[in-house]
Amino acid sequence: MSSSSAAPRRGDGTDAAGSRPPMREALVSAAFRLFLERGYEQTTVDDIVALAGVGRRSFFRYFPSKEDVVFPDHERCLADMTAFLDASPEDADPVARVCDAARLVLRMYAENPAFSVQRYHLTRKVPGLRAYELSVVWRYERALAAYLRGRLGGRPDGILHADVIAAAVVAAHNNALRSWLRSDGRDDAGAAVDHALQYAQSTFGTPPAAPPAEEPEGPEDVVVVACRRGTPLWRVVREVETALACG
Repeated sequence: MSSSSAAPRRGDGTDAAGSRPPMREALVSAAFRLFLERGYEQTTVDDIVALAGVGRRSFFRYFPSKEDVVFPDHERCLADMTAFLDASPEDADPVARVCDAARLVLRMYAENPAFSVQRYHLTRKVPGLRAYELSVVWRYERALAAYLRGRLGGRPDGILHADVIAAAVVAAHNNALRSWLRSDGRDDAGAAVDHALQYAQSTFGTPPAAPPAEEPEGPEDVVVVACRRGTPLWRVVREVETALACG
């Protein structure tokens, strides 16, 4: 697989002059070319900026660390997911909605399969990148859980349901996504993820509705019977029954 396929595509991939990739993409492309040639650990930020023809300050304007250049598109995707969930209609099925939100992540990976496959193989080799990737996955899960908590939090075990559903949707999505990446992008990613998410949605379905509020009960009848001390119990009972019958 050639290193020329490493940079994620954004539009037509050129700057306003049409002569070279935007600086952000140039940095990603240079980084992955070096990662493939030398290895991730052996590549420094200085190496990346030298190949890209820019200064260190330019690198850190786009990427806080070398790890971030491996995942250049996740911040955008997380922002898109959050905006999608924030715009959810009130009557939307919350489980179906988070499944649709997860599909945004697939769309990001599918924009450039070659780059996604390269990144997958790189993260398998570098434990630090694998840990970084897991932290990114956790942020997606928290975004889904936050939306579900807002929809289900007022129901019995609502917070529990929200967190479990979010974790299940992420697990289903990632299971299918990794299967596609292991095929080097040859399989149908959309079909695999749809199948996995349909499984999660059918398993959890629409969460149970909140129990209806109990209607306030009317005022209770109070009966006061005055009897002399020593009155037989049967006479007291008869007096109560008579009072109730008259009420």
